[in-house]
Amino acid sequence: MSNFFEITVNDINGKSFDLNVLKGKSILVVNTASACGFTPQFELLEKLYQAKKEEGLIILGFPCNDFGGQDSGSESEILAFCQSNYGVTFPMMQKVKIVGQDIHPLFRWLQVKTNQKVEWNFHKYLILNNGSEVFSFESSVAPFDSELFDKI
Repeated sequence: MSNFFEITVNDINGKSFDLNVLKGKSILVVNTASACGFTPQFELLEKLYQAKKEEGLIILGFPCNDFGGQDSGSESEILAFCQSNYGVTFPMMQKVKIVGQDIHPLFRWLQVKTNQKVEWNFHKYLILNNGSEVFSFESSVAPFDSELFDKI
């Protein structure tokens, strides 16, 4: 796939989510986990979403159990956890594979586009200008860190 918007994803309820509706927005894709040292970033991601959604920011959370087995629950358990503990209102997607043979096409595209593989939970990719600019941020870069925040 050469275009971000051609990739098929499902929301956390298993329903198809059309990435085309995000054209013209700033999109922050995050691989998430419920039992990670970075899990408190959910709170910061939600604050960022609330602060910037009117300006066109959308955050997509993709649960992943590939790193340390830190998101082993079902999609409904993950969603309940995110909402009850961190008040998450940004869209959460279906759990994905990010490493190995079964890597989700979205993360394959992101890793090829940025030449940076996901090393751990809460890796962030920022997609701007309808997919022509893609930036990669390691897990330790928090949502309000200037290197990320200033690009939005």
